[in-house]
Amino acid sequence: MNRGPISQYIQHHFRHFNAAALIDASKGYETHLAEGGKMMITLAGAMSTGELGLSLAEMIRQDKVQIISCTGANLEEDVMNLVAHDHYKRVPNYRDLSPQEEWDLLENGFNRVTDTCIPEEEAFRRIQSHIFKIWKDAESKGERYLPHEYMYKLLLSGAMKDSYQIDPKDSWMMAAAEKNLPIIVPGWEDSTMGNIFASYCIKGELKPSTMKSGIEYMTQLSDWYIKNSGGKGVGFFQIGGGIAGDFPICVVPMLYQDLEMTEIPFWSYFCQISDSTTSYGSYSGAVPNEKITWGKLDINTPKFIVESDASIVAPLIFAWILGW
Repeated sequence: MNRGPISQYIQHHFRHFNAAALIDASKGYETHLAEGGKMMITLAGAMSTGELGLSLAEMIRQDKVQIISCTGANLEEDVMNLVAHDHYKRVPNYRDLSPQEEWDLLENGFNRVTDTCIPEEEAFRRIQSHIFKIWKDAESKGERYLPHEYMYKLLLSGAMKDSYQIDPKDSWMMAAAEKNLPIIVPGWEDSTMGNIFASYCIKGELKPSTMKSGIEYMTQLSDWYIKNSGGKGVGFFQIGGGIAGDFPICVVPMLYQDLEMTEIPFWSYFCQISDSTTSYGSYSGAVPNEKITWGKLDINTPKFIVESDASIVAPLIFAWILGW
């Protein structure tokens, strides 16, 4: 591969400590794909609001990721950025905000994520009117779908096309919808769209059963893993911690222990970008070897941790893999 300037810079300067771990993890990811492996990427935190789509969308288009697990927030916030980008407000001095200044942001319709404020009216409400119609239409037909499938329907319908405020090639959800990429969204109810859906159920305008559940996500993931874990196997690239990673990694011990599929392969590559520590009983901060004891990783699984800021590290790793 002819490497571009970003990769050349990384190769020359990233020689020790977390910088070296970044290189090692990148090369391991590259090797895994080159040997016929598949890769899951998990998205925690607010990576969509951090506009990870600028690099992740191209990773999807170039088949550098075969399945994604993400929080409900990351599922919806990439779409919000697509249709409301110009209305976002950046607050560089967020550490200095007083309670009154935080209240003023709320009063003006802004929900803050660190230094970035999401505009409620332009983001949440703009999507709400369209997604409700899709939910309602499915229910009227007696159909049920998973949360990301409804989002795919929304994006592929073109209903919001006139509202796009970024180039859609920079939306990872658009790239995923166009490829019909498998997505797992554990705990989707803990998201703005999940709350909105629940409000319609409370008002009697929708039925909870119209939305498929987390258990159905696990059964779908089980089927996908069984079909895709042959050969080199499936790698696990975890950005952050939390349910986006905890939920899907458990599919292997579940298949092995609960379904007694004793030939099921372990995850065959593991990398986590994290700033969590191990000293508080934190699973997000656990070293990869702990996962061996839970039947998730093998003794010989390549394992990497980059203890750093995912908003910096993930785009650099993706740049390496894309040859930028």
